[in-house]
Amino acid sequence: MTKPPAPKRHLPTSPFKAPVAPPPKDFAVGDQVTHDMYGLGRVIGIEDGVAALVDFGSLQERILSPYTKMSKL
Repeated sequence: MTKPPAPKRHLPTSPFKAPVAPPPKDFAVGDQVTHDMYGLGRVIGIEDGVAALVDFGSLQERILSPYTKMSKL
């Protein structure tokens, strides 16, 4: 098993622009979402900036921020 590469640092003396961080994902109660591991679900609870409680039908999961594997439909 290999580790993912470490993120590259931006040096202040670099002639290239610093990479822009993607905006944080915002979810609201009632949003329909898809998750890479659990599939389709619906947001049933939000903890501000910390986690989202999602009902995937057969189970409910607490998905932690930054929600890398989850997207809104």
